Amino acid sequence: MSDNPIAATAREALKSVNVPGGGNLADYPGLSDIIVTPSALALAISVEAGMEGAFGPVRAAATEAVEKVAEGRKVLVSLTADSAPAGAGQPGAAPQQPAPNTPQPVKGIRHIIAVASGKGGVGKSTCSVNLALALKNKGLKVGILDADLYGPSIPKLLGIEGKPAFRDEKLFLPFEAFGLKAMSIGPMVEADQAVVWRGPMASSALRQLLRETEWGELDVLIIDLPPGTGDIQISLGQSVAATGAVIVSTPQDLALIDARRAVNMFKRMKVPVLGLIENMSYFVAPDTGERYDIFGHGGAQDEAGKQDIPFLGEVPLHMAIREQSDRGKPVTQADPEGAEAQAFAKVASALIEAVPDLKV
Repeated sequence: MSDNPIAATAREALKSVNVPGGGNLADYPGLSDIIVTPSALALAISVEAGMEGAFGPVRAAATEAVEKVAEGRKVLVSLTADSAPAGAGQPGAAPQQPAPNTPQPVKGIRHIIAVASGKGGVGKSTCSVNLALALKNKGLKVGILDADLYGPSIPKLLGIEGKPAFRDEKLFLPFEAFGLKAMSIGPMVEADQAVVWRGPMASSALRQLLRETEWGELDVLIIDLPPGTGDIQISLGQSVAATGAVIVSTPQDLALIDARRAVNMFKRMKVPVLGLIENMSYFVAPDTGERYDIFGHGGAQDEAGKQDIPFLGEVPLHMAIREQSDRGKPVTQADPEGAEAQAFAKVASALIEAVPDLKV
C-alpha cells in the first residue's frame, strides 16, 4: 500500500463510495494500490466477470470523489474483470458468455495504425516517430500515442518536456512536436519511476489516454505499441477500430520469429496487417560508402512474402538516426532530404498505397 499522503487521502475519500452487496470501496478487496505521480492519480477496481455493469456507477462515483482530493492531477480509474464469476463451472451453474468486444472508433480520427514488433530492440519506436513525421510531410494531419506504458520512448524521441495540460472537460491536451500531436504517460512520471501495473490496469489506463485526449481532427493516429504480444496489444486490438498494424523487424532470424508471432496475433484479432518494415537493414560506412549487411539482408521481405502481406521497405542502420533520436529531433525532421529520411518517406508512400484512403 502506498504511503503517499495524497494516496492516503484518496483512499479515505473512497469510503464514501458504496459498492454492490454492501460496504465501501476503500475496504473493497478488489481495489488496487493508488498510484500518485506529479500529474496523475491512478487506481483500478477489479470485479468478477459479468459485474462490470453493476460497478459502472462505482467507477463514476470513485472518479468524482478522488478528483476532489487529487490536487489538480488527472484521475484515471480503471474497471477490470479478470477472474471468473463465483459459481462458474459448478454443477447447475448457468453457462457464462463472454461479453462481446466491439472495436470502436475514436472521435475525429480517420485511421488508427498500430506499429508493433514481436520483440524489443528492433527500433520500433524510432520507426513509429519517423513514419509519423514522414506521413505528416506528405500533407496528412498526424498524431502519435505512446502505448508503451512500462518504457515510454516517445518523449525522448520528440523532445517532449513538461506535464500535459487539461481542458475544462478534463480532457488531456496533446503535446505538439514538429507538427505532430503526441501523448505519452512518460511526462507524467518521474524519470526513474517504474510503472508497476498489472495488465488489465495498464490496458484500461491506456484506453483512457487514447479516448480522453483531445486529438482534434486527424487523418491518422500512429500507436507505438510495447514489444511483444501481451495484454496491451490484445486489449487495444479488441476495443479500438484500427485500420491495421505495421510490424517492425530486423533481418535476423530471431527477430523474424517474433515478428511472425506479432503478425499471427493481429490476424487472429482480425486486425489487418498493413505491412512489414525491415529496420537496421544494412549499414553504409560513412567514410567509404561501402554497404555491409550486418544482420543479413532481405529476411523481412522474404517473411512478408511468406505471410502474404506487403513489404513496406527497408531502413538502414545509420549513426545519424540514433544521434538525432537522442537529441529529440528525429532524422526525418532534422534532414528530410537525407538518405535516412528518404527511406522513411518511401515506407510512408508504401503505407499510403496499402491504405488508399490516406491519400491527400
